[in-house]
Amino acid sequence: MLRLLMIFAPLLLMFMPELAIAGEDKFGNLGLTGTERGIYCVLIFLVAYGFVMTEEFTHMRKSKPVILAAGIIWAHVAVLAGSAGISTEDLHEAFEYNLKEYGALMLFLLVAMTYINSMSTLNVFEALRSWLVRKQFGYRQLFVITGVITFFLSAVADNLTAALLVGAVVLAVGKDNEKFVAIGFVNLVIAANAGGAFCPFGDITTLMVWQAGYAEFFDFFKLFVPSMVNYAVPAAFMYFAVPDVHPEATNEEAVQLKKGAWEVCALFFVTICLAVSFKQFLHLPPFMGMMTGLGILMAYSYALKTIYHVEGEKPFDIFEQVHNAEWDTLLFFFGVVFAVGGLGYIGYLELLSGTMYAGLGHTTANILVGLLSAVVDNIPVMFAVLNMKLNMDLYQWLLVTLTAGVGGSLLAVGSAAGVALMGRSNHKYTFFSHLKWTPAIAAGYAASIFVHYLING
Repeated sequence: MLRLLMIFAPLLLMFMPELAIAGEDKFGNLGLTGTERGIYCVLIFLVAYGFVMTEEFTHMRKSKPVILAAGIIWAHVAVLAGSAGISTEDLHEAFEYNLKEYGALMLFLLVAMTYINSMSTLNVFEALRSWLVRKQFGYRQLFVITGVITFFLSAVADNLTAALLVGAVVLAVGKDNEKFVAIGFVNLVIAANAGGAFCPFGDITTLMVWQAGYAEFFDFFKLFVPSMVNYAVPAAFMYFAVPDVHPEATNEEAVQLKKGAWEVCALFFVTICLAVSFKQFLHLPPFMGMMTGLGILMAYSYALKTIYHVEGEKPFDIFEQVHNAEWDTLLFFFGVVFAVGGLGYIGYLELLSGTMYAGLGHTTANILVGLLSAVVDNIPVMFAVLNMKLNMDLYQWLLVTLTAGVGGSLLAVGSAAGVALMGRSNHKYTFFSHLKWTPAIAAGYAASIFVHYLING
């Protein structure tokens, strides 16, 4: 009950008009949090997010309700702005701010997803899965190996992709052992979320903080040890619950990499370097470096399609890789950015900022952000924090990056990785099988915050 109050108290305060605060950002806010339309917008967002949280049961894609909510919220924002005497130019400036934020992140993620799809098409991940299956490791060895691979893989691919790719290995070798699959998937969720926290390429929230300019690219590597601790503590508890036996032998044949696979992996590394270089040295948005890398991949794809094409195989098509990007996630992100941005322009983000950060202090508020991420997806939570225009030092920005990234591991529904693995596990990994290990995960959460304080505080 106490935890629920901590999570929802700020939302309840939104409905108190006397607490509405005038904005101080570059285009201000309406300061109309107590109006009927303002309250209606909050309810619309909560209803939409209720559908997002129940996606596993309703099978409604998460992008659909939030895009609809974003449109309704901004329609009400426009009416509120007119009644408050706000000029059309000021309204457009606030709207275009959200458009700029979304455009930069969408293009960045689209390039990353295209590279991941290209490597998947060229059998990079399937070859890794095949190698692990054929090595005949014991369940405890596989527990450690798959966790470590997921931790580091999620630092360059997003945590959802890493969890699904390695999850296929866990399912393949644990098809006759439900206990191993259940505990192995918990391990993957923790590893994927922890690994994504220390690198801007690993988690959308980390990427958002980097693109917003609150930390430089190499600053995030200060979170490597805290992230490792976040994974290692619960993994140490779970290790002894893993069955100490070997899976049945398999006669699966080795999967061969297709021609050009290694070259595409190298180009992905070059693209990462370009994104960092454009930001660090040219002072341009990182997505421009990513788009330049996409251009290189497109040029190389011509060789894959003509020179390296093997007779009888489907030709490599770079636009098919773009088409196969996770558009549900990209459009979900659009809905979140504009819905939260609309609520922020009404005045709710500043109200939340005053309630949480001014009232509780930066450290306590940032720890609560992580707990909130266990219930609500960390993307809208982090976007809200970024739009509060907080005056925090690097230590605090790294703290909220860490907590928002790893807080989703506390519950199976707290991250995209957990929700996706529940759908793939054939009921072997469930909300309650994850909940069983929440105390151990919470110990890792607390330990990572403490280690961050010791190293960076």
